[in-house]
Amino acid sequence: MADIANHLQQQILSARDAGTPLNIMGGNSKAFMGRVATGDPLRVGEHRGIVSYQPVELVLTARAGTPLTELVAALDEHNQMLSFEPPRFGGAATIGGTLACNQSGPGRPWWSSVRDQVLGVRLLNGRGEHLRFGGQVMKNVAGYDVSRLQAGAMGSLGLITEVSLKVLPKPAVTRTLVFDVALEDAVALMNRRAAEPKPLSAACWLDNRLYLRLSGARAAVDATLSQWQGEQLESQGTQLEDDESFWAALRDQTLGFFEGDAPLWRFSIKSTAANPDLPGNWLIDWGGAQRWYRGDASMAQMQQLAEAAGGQVSLFRGGDRQADVMHPQARALQLLQQRLKQSFDPDGLFNPGRLYSWM
Repeated sequence: MADIANHLQQQILSARDAGTPLNIMGGNSKAFMGRVATGDPLRVGEHRGIVSYQPVELVLTARAGTPLTELVAALDEHNQMLSFEPPRFGGAATIGGTLACNQSGPGRPWWSSVRDQVLGVRLLNGRGEHLRFGGQVMKNVAGYDVSRLQAGAMGSLGLITEVSLKVLPKPAVTRTLVFDVALEDAVALMNRRAAEPKPLSAACWLDNRLYLRLSGARAAVDATLSQWQGEQLESQGTQLEDDESFWAALRDQTLGFFEGDAPLWRFSIKSTAANPDLPGNWLIDWGGAQRWYRGDASMAQMQQLAEAAGGQVSLFRGGDRQADVMHPQARALQLLQQRLKQSFDPDGLFNPGRLYSWM
């Protein structure tokens, strides 16, 4: 454990005096995200350690540079978990970077996102002030929305130094059914299953195979397995052996689909929308709400397809990272985000242009 908040604060104050922009770095596992980073490194990885963990209260507080693997190990001892299943990216991912990049795993629609589980944060702003928002208990909501603002801000609003989170008990049993299903049928079946009062906790389609994860009480999981396997579908469902490895690989983006240099696009759209008309490799997650595509395309083309499907798109990995890689924002939202940036970071020190060229 190490608390280097004072050291980080002095670096920010020195950078402000010198007018030097700062590039916030934790485990550096998500350096590929956003636009090209600029500025002097502001290293948070040594600011680590669990500050407080109350298993009975289901609340954990950790410094921003704490690796997710360290949090998971502590939670495992009490049969608890980070319900938003954050990608660990080879073990280098930290809790601060996970919140800043708003990263959640396969169970997102059922077990919520990192943004939903944040209770509070401590933050160093562009003036070097060490501020606290929210709290460390679920009933304390003062500053709650400011804590949530950090989800997906990619460090543009300040340096997160501490995060307080809700945690959950692990489910008693987890099982996965696999069906041979074509892409055009997978989305409809995912949504049909998600609408049923069953213990569904993840739904993914890849390479003409639909994966449905069930988690919860043994009786509920076993009953659903029996029912879904027995229904008359074009494909008979089979139970996946070693399903934990499959979902971990999907969570950490280590499946074969994620390998290679082709641009990786992330669509966040209506779960019921027809799949965008693009030839190539697709992976559908979150019951249809998150869709990954590998291939060359223009941002304008992808934006049009995403908006037609009721959502947004981003160039997640690869491609031209000098240009904007996030879905364009309406002018009113741009002005709002610029005002927030001015309030938290008046001199534009933190990760300039990383999220959008105009920030």
